[in-house]
Amino acid sequence: MIDARWAALWMASAAQLMVVLDVSVVNIALPAVGDDLRMTDAALQWVASGYALAFAGGLLVGGRLADVYGLRRVFVFGLGVFIAASVIGGLAVSGEMLIAARVVQGVGAAIASPATFTILTRTYPEGPVRTRAVAVWTGVSLVGGGVGNIVGGVFTEVFTWRAVLLINVPIGLAVVLCGMGVVVGNAEGGTNSRLDLVGAVLATVGLCAITYGVSEIDIGTEWTAGGAIALGVATLSALVAQQRHSSSAIVPVALIRNRTVVAGNLLTLLTGACFQVPIWIFLTYLMQRSMGYSPVQAGFGFLPLTFVTMVVGVHVVPRLMTRLPARHLILAGALVAGAGFVWQASVSLDTYLTTIAGPAIIIGIGGGLMNTPLATAVTSGINPSDAGAASGLMNTSKQCGGALGLAALGLVAGSYTDYRPAFLAMAACMGVVAAGAAVALRPPIPRADAAAGTVDR
Repeated sequence: MIDARWAALWMASAAQLMVVLDVSVVNIALPAVGDDLRMTDAALQWVASGYALAFAGGLLVGGRLADVYGLRRVFVFGLGVFIAASVIGGLAVSGEMLIAARVVQGVGAAIASPATFTILTRTYPEGPVRTRAVAVWTGVSLVGGGVGNIVGGVFTEVFTWRAVLLINVPIGLAVVLCGMGVVVGNAEGGTNSRLDLVGAVLATVGLCAITYGVSEIDIGTEWTAGGAIALGVATLSALVAQQRHSSSAIVPVALIRNRTVVAGNLLTLLTGACFQVPIWIFLTYLMQRSMGYSPVQAGFGFLPLTFVTMVVGVHVVPRLMTRLPARHLILAGALVAGAGFVWQASVSLDTYLTTIAGPAIIIGIGGGLMNTPLATAVTSGINPSDAGAASGLMNTSKQCGGALGLAALGLVAGSYTDYRPAFLAMAACMGVVAAGAAVALRPPIPRADAAAGTVDR
C-alpha cells in the first residue's frame, strides 16, 4: 500500500510534468500540424505561444485560487479544464479550433500548476522530507522541456501529431482520481473568503501583455511589442496601487515584506531566463539546423541534460541541504552552470559527445544544484493561508523569466542558430544569480528570542 503522503508527491509531480511538458511538446509537431490543418507559419506560432501566454498570464491568479476556494477543488477543476481542452485540441478540425483549445489548456495549466506545489507545502512540514518532495517536483519542472521534445518527436513520427495532446487524457484522469483521494486542504478555503476580482483582472492582463510583448520583440514587430509591454507595465503599476487597499490581495503583503521571498523570486526569474525555455530552444536549433539531426534524434539528444539535472536535483541536493545552507548550493550551482554555458559557447561543431553531451552534463549539475534550494527558499516560513499565492508567485517568476530570457537572448544572438552569444549571456546571467545568492539570501542576524528550530535559508 502506497503511503498517502508519497502518493500526493507522485500525483502532484505527474500533474506538473503534464502542464510543463505541454509548453514544448507541440514544437516538433508544428510542421505536421500545419500540413494537416493547412495553417500558415504565423498561425502555427500561436499553437505554441497561445498556451504559453495563457499559462504565464494566469499563474499569479491561479495560485491564489487555492487559498480562497480550497486546494482540492481548485486542483481538480484546473486539471479538468486542461484535460477537456486537450481532447478538443486533439480532435481539432481547423487551426482556429486548435489555437482556442491551446489557450484554454494554458488557463487550466495556470490553475493546476501552482496547486501542485501547494500540495507539497501543505502535505509535508518544513524539513528534510519537504526538501526531498520539492526536489522531485523541481526536477520534473526542469526536465519537462526536454521530455516534451522527446515525446513530441516520437509521437508525431510513430503515431500522429494529435497523440501529443490526447495522451493527456488518460494520464490526467488518473491524476484527478488520485487527487480526489489524497489531496489535503480539501474543499475549504483559507482565511480569505473571496477573490479580488479587480486585482485578478489587472494581474492577468498585465502579465499576458508583457509576456506577449517580449515574445514579439525578436521577430521584427517592434511597435506591437512596445505597445504590449507598455500596456503590461501600466496595468501592473495599477495593480500595485490597487493591491495596497485590497482586503483580499492577489499577492499578500506578508510575501512582499519577506526579504527571502522577494530575493528568491528575482533569482528564480533570472534562472528561468536560462533554464525555463531558452536552453531547450537554442539546443534544438543547434542540433537540428547546425548538426543536421532529425526531430527524434534531437529529442533524444536532450537525454544527458534531462537525466543529470533530475539525478542531481532529486538524489544529491536533498542530502546536501541537510549539511549546507540553501544559498551556498544556489551559489555553487550557478557557478557550475555558468561554466557549462561558457563551454557550450566555445565548442566547435564536432561530435555529439563534445558539442552537446559534455556541456549538458555540467549545465545539468549546476541546474540540479540550485533550483531545489531556490524553490525551498521562496516557500519557507509562509503562512499556510498564503501557500497558494507563494506558489503562484514562484511559478510566475519561472514562466515570465523564460519569456523574458528568450526575447533578450534572441536579441543578443540575432537568431536561434547563432548560439554562441546566447550561451555567453546565459553564463553572465548565472554570475548575477551567484552574486545575488551570496548577498541577498544571507540569513538575518538571529534575535535572542528566535526559535531554536530556525534554519539558515
